[in-house]
Amino acid sequence: MPKKAQQPVSFETSLQQLEQIVSRLESGELPLEEALNEFERGVQLARTGQQTLQQAEQRVRILLNDDKDADLTSFTPEND
Repeated sequence: MPKKAQQPVSFETSLQQLEQIVSRLESGELPLEEALNEFERGVQLARTGQQTLQQAEQRVRILLNDDKDADLTSFTPEND
């Protein structure tokens, strides 16, 4: 069965989903295959969240740049 593409969700929604996954995994009630699928989804959410935080940090650094003569350039996030 082909995997359907995941729709991008907000950082906050991803964090909530990750917390729910952790709770389900910690409960120990999931069958092995389902637990592995949940773990995989959790890793994906964690990586996406980390990327989002890194991009936000980069934007803040650009905004706080003290060089008042620096040219303004648009921020374009890196796509892996």
